[in-house]
Amino acid sequence: MSHPHPGLSSPPALPEHGLRIVALGGLGEIGRNMTVFEFGGRLLIVDCGVLFPETEQPGIDLILPDFEYIRDRLDKIEAVVLTHGHEDHIGAVPYLLRERPDIPMVGSKLTLALLEAKLTEHRIKPVTVEVKEGDRRSFGTFDCEFLSVNHSIPDALAVAIRTPAGLVLGTGDFKMDQLPLDGRLTDLGGFARLGAEGIDLLMSDSTNAEVPGFVTSERNIGPVIDDVFRTAQERIIVACFASHIHRVQQVLDAAVANRRKVCFVGRSMVRNMGVARELGYLTVPEGLMVDAKQLDDVAPDRLVLVCTGSQGEPMSALSRMANRDHQIRITERDTVMLASSMIPGNETSINRVINGLTRWGARVVHKGNALVHVSGHAPAGELLYVLNMTKPGNFMPIHGEWRHLRAHAKLAALTGVPDDNIVIAEDGVVVDLVDGHASIVGAVPAGYVYVDGLSVGEVTETSLKDRRILGEEGFISIVVGIDSTSGKIVVGPEVHARGAGIQNEDFAEIIQRIEAVVQETGANGVNDLHQLNQLVRRTAGKWVSDNYRRRPMIIPVVVEI
Repeated sequence: MSHPHPGLSSPPALPEHGLRIVALGGLGEIGRNMTVFEFGGRLLIVDCGVLFPETEQPGIDLILPDFEYIRDRLDKIEAVVLTHGHEDHIGAVPYLLRERPDIPMVGSKLTLALLEAKLTEHRIKPVTVEVKEGDRRSFGTFDCEFLSVNHSIPDALAVAIRTPAGLVLGTGDFKMDQLPLDGRLTDLGGFARLGAEGIDLLMSDSTNAEVPGFVTSERNIGPVIDDVFRTAQERIIVACFASHIHRVQQVLDAAVANRRKVCFVGRSMVRNMGVARELGYLTVPEGLMVDAKQLDDVAPDRLVLVCTGSQGEPMSALSRMANRDHQIRITERDTVMLASSMIPGNETSINRVINGLTRWGARVVHKGNALVHVSGHAPAGELLYVLNMTKPGNFMPIHGEWRHLRAHAKLAALTGVPDDNIVIAEDGVVVDLVDGHASIVGAVPAGYVYVDGLSVGEVTETSLKDRRILGEEGFISIVVGIDSTSGKIVVGPEVHARGAGIQNEDFAEIIQRIEAVVQETGANGVNDLHQLNQLVRRTAGKWVSDNYRRRPMIIPVVVEI
């Protein structure tokens, strides 16, 4: 197997008949999916998604791929192919279009509709090319064929990319539910046909590579949801992804069967379900829906609320309900259903929300105690099926954390793909497909780009480190004014602390120490403000460490007066 390593240098020039593949996100992480294909100096991009921040990234709204690798070649981009409408595949498109607004966006009807609704908020009108399964379209030198795949959102696609360098099949996110709610199966016949043609490189979804067996059908969830509805005392609050149209349809069906009204809560939920309803992907019977302003007019035992927050997002409606920071007050007669799985890394946040809801007496139904969700990703049995069916010459696992990528690579080896033809890459690693062989040839920058409010890319890792220190240890500011001539202290020292766990009256000792060292330094003829600031910081830091075993951020401000 070809593995990445820290010593990779910039890649050499791409051979004349070679295909270059660079993932700017999605490898070693769940999210930020974006892959750049290069042939003959032209580029094709597959997906352009975001990653959601974790607790060690305080204040961050979104994390984008780094566009630096393509920034000076934006005019070479033929198109961006979007495999489906989840945020981790389309969420970064608005930021890419800020750099070149006329890049063609290629996708299915629902994917493009969700994208256009998102771009309306950014005041961007995209150039779109609608495709469907079975279509074959050329974008410059990239001949693309689109195949249907079953996923947790309708209208998902796999894409086969043909160039003179060979045939690449990207599965996108997929599973092989044989009884999907919308009747749209993963095109296994198409996969087999491409395999017979000869797939030079298979790039396949790895999210559930560690999970044995085959996926449970979405149809099995319907009776469980109906049972939850029948046994609920009063209000039912369902939390799921704002793009999980299939799950919302099951909730609506259960509401109709149990004579309840439904209200969508949250901007993204209202927007996405409006798009799905308009395009016919969501069936909403007349009179079922109520507006949020009409909630008081509906009896609690006849009401269903559908909101986001199933991943414990701090600002989501469900988290705010759990914290009693929302107009909807949880009571002991409420039933809350988390109709989604835990995205790796979100376990603590989700459990915190479950505990918060339970605190107020709510009955909480989740994947841990009822079959209210099945994954949208193929487990190991289905991944083996695809590998055996396509018989790729080379294999590159995508869309997963490191453990998922390595597990998928082992599955490929079991099906007979030679170790030398299995490429485990990470973000920024450059893979060239030349003469039928895929190999790692170098690396390019592919770090995190943070979105914080209106700023994009301005927050650095250093900024986040400062935020973490402030959040965990607090800060102490020390203001000292010295005479510009004599160097003696004429103002202060004034010490102020926030979040450091030290009372103001406890600073008398450190004030005396700072006075002494500043006076001594001034007497020795040292009046450089930078040196004095460092001296104050070291003196205060040592005192805090010795007495409290803490390391708050210390901000000295020494000024001449």
